[in-house]
Amino acid sequence: MPPPGGPRGARGFLTPEEKQNRPKITAKLLKRIFSYLTPYIPQLLLVMAAIIVSSFFSIYPSILTGGMVDAIAGGVVRISGPVGAVIRAVAGNDAFRTLLTLIGASFALFIISNLINIAQSYLNAWIAQHITFDMKNALYAHLQKMPHRFFSTSKQGDIITRMTSDADGVQQTITGTLTQLISNSSTLIIALIAMYRKSWILATVGVIMVPFFVIPTKTVGKKRWELTRRSQEKNDEINQILNETLSVSGQLLVKLFTAEEREYKKYFEANKARVALSLRESMVGRWFMFAIGTFTNIGPMLIYLVGGLLVLRYGGDLTVGDITIMVSLLSRLYMPVNSLLNIQVDMIRSMALFTRLFDYFDMKLEIENAPDAVVPADVTGNLRFEDVTFSYEPDKQILKDVSFEVKPGRSVAIVGPSGAGKSTIINLIPRLYDVTGGSVELDGTDIRKLDLNFLRRNIGVVNQDTYLFNGTIKENLLYAKPDAADSELIDACRDANIHDFIESLSNGYDTVIGNRGIKLSGGERQRLSIARAILKDTKILILDEATSSLDSISESLIQDAIDPLLRGRTSIVIAHRLSTVMSADEILVISDGVIVERGTHRELVPLGGVYTELYETQFRRALEEQEAARSAGA
Repeated sequence: MPPPGGPRGARGFLTPEEKQNRPKITAKLLKRIFSYLTPYIPQLLLVMAAIIVSSFFSIYPSILTGGMVDAIAGGVVRISGPVGAVIRAVAGNDAFRTLLTLIGASFALFIISNLINIAQSYLNAWIAQHITFDMKNALYAHLQKMPHRFFSTSKQGDIITRMTSDADGVQQTITGTLTQLISNSSTLIIALIAMYRKSWILATVGVIMVPFFVIPTKTVGKKRWELTRRSQEKNDEINQILNETLSVSGQLLVKLFTAEEREYKKYFEANKARVALSLRESMVGRWFMFAIGTFTNIGPMLIYLVGGLLVLRYGGDLTVGDITIMVSLLSRLYMPVNSLLNIQVDMIRSMALFTRLFDYFDMKLEIENAPDAVVPADVTGNLRFEDVTFSYEPDKQILKDVSFEVKPGRSVAIVGPSGAGKSTIINLIPRLYDVTGGSVELDGTDIRKLDLNFLRRNIGVVNQDTYLFNGTIKENLLYAKPDAADSELIDACRDANIHDFIESLSNGYDTVIGNRGIKLSGGERQRLSIARAILKDTKILILDEATSSLDSISESLIQDAIDPLLRGRTSIVIAHRLSTVMSADEILVISDGVIVERGTHRELVPLGGVYTELYETQFRRALEEQEAARSAGA
């Protein structure tokens, strides 16, 4: 929040924290940026050559303008170089023919310069688009490798902003900043050479004004960067609001709590702040531009004054055309100086965008393949936890010395109070997180030594919160096995008790199910998820409270699908329903991150411990409700 008295940076000052976080243009940063240009060096060299040639052709008409003035005045036309020789050969000593030739040459040079500019603009845009394409692909691939912790703690709006507007902003650096730097620098150099060749006195008079352009630049740059940073933060906030309130789940929550007006107010205020910042950013430095405009107009006046004195008082060798050339070239000199100063200001914004993107690229990939990752020939499914400890934060341990083993084809149910660590245990198996102590082993090998893709390909998961893409039923099933035949899809859906329902739909397997499967009921989504797991056909299966929030009819259908699914697979089940728990070969009772009890249902109920309490307060009540519902249905 801005401190009392107005927003930070309103007087062009930055706080110590902002100064520390301000992107610094270092050789290392520039080298990293230009590494994205390396594959396109030939095209970039061609763009640079086109810019230099175009700059020369765009300046030469200014030189020809002086010849036109002298031709009209009846004086001697003095144009040196190959162009001058051609004009003299074509026009001879005839003043009018000389004027026509100069006009024609000026027009031809103008056409050639603009044609080169069109070609250069296309090639430049091609390079920029491909560099952005490469960067977005690299960033997306990098984010895919980020740990689950990153997505559970980062704001989705911030991730999307960096993948879209920040990455797109990089294009401006290529298409705008870089090419303007080359174009303006070449134009500046060519204009200076032409001016000093014509008259060193008048050239020096014009150049004297240049330092006055530089004075306000530093202050304007500070203000522009500070406003840009705050504007980007506000964009992140707006994207977060949109992602949270315009999603299916978010909109449902907003409607149920009648929070439309409250959410609109939040969006209105954030959008209003963004507009204010954008306006300030667009207006910052207007007094600076006023000063630049003043200095730009003083320069030609000085040229006329000094040139007039040299011609009228001292009988200098200059002509009226020469003075006209110097004034015309001076405007060609000031324009690139002005643009280069703006580039210096805009460069800060570009560096800020690159820095934000590189911040993501530099984030550590916590879950990585070992250098000598193992890919076993087969998986039997023996799963073992050996003295496993885990904590999300260093000062808060979630699991404490957890040890158990699941033999191939056997099943273990994990029960316990909310927050006991059940979900954490199953998250460790596919390495969504890595243990902080002990080990998780698959067939006697620490899973951290296994190839990560191999590990996850051999684990099937059915979550309580089933995620489905906004596509067809078939597309969602094929996510598990892209090359599956239609017969395989049907068999999997039959086993999951969902085929008959799909066939009853007007479009069958080609039915679009909406965002997160919103067009399906909870039980239908869950059975579709089970069909997807069946299709994946893995030796290890994880069921995370797959029936906890369903009605008894849906639970019965799902339980009928789960029973054959578990058969022959090593499975770990987290469940709140007694029917699911009782089907397991062993029950582990977790409390405060520790296994406090283990055994079968019959062994644990009489103990009077945690499991007994769960049975009395949760399992038995759920069983009674289920039986009552079945009786009512009968």
